[in-house]
Amino acid sequence: MTAIPASHRDLLGAQVATLGTVGGDGRPQLSEVWFLAEDDTVRLSLNTTRQKVANLRRQPACSLLILDLANPDRYLEIRGDAEIEPDPDYSFAGKLGAKYQSDLRDMDGPGESRVVVTLRPHRARAWG
Repeated sequence: MTAIPASHRDLLGAQVATLGTVGGDGRPQLSEVWFLAEDDTVRLSLNTTRQKVANLRRQPACSLLILDLANPDRYLEIRGDAEIEPDPDYSFAGKLGAKYQSDLRDMDGPGESRVVVTLRPHRARAWG
């Protein structure tokens, strides 16, 4: 596992990141996501009905880009493989929701569920 450079660790506290996955046609799909970072590991809570979850199940290779909104010439890109685990009791979703002062259950429809997506960096690229 690759370490996040100290010069860009502050970006792990950002509000949003862009998740890049590979669609079924081989083309990239980008989505803005909420995330939590602990050390060099980033976790997401995703609704299982979303295309990005289908993409990650088929092809776990992904990239997460965190842009410094105060200085758009500065960013952190984390590349790795997604590990997907069920979150049936919304325990991780609750932790993530606390960061954003939101209840993620309100974003899900009847019968929908969530997974925890863990991204451990294989490569971290810092710029700016």
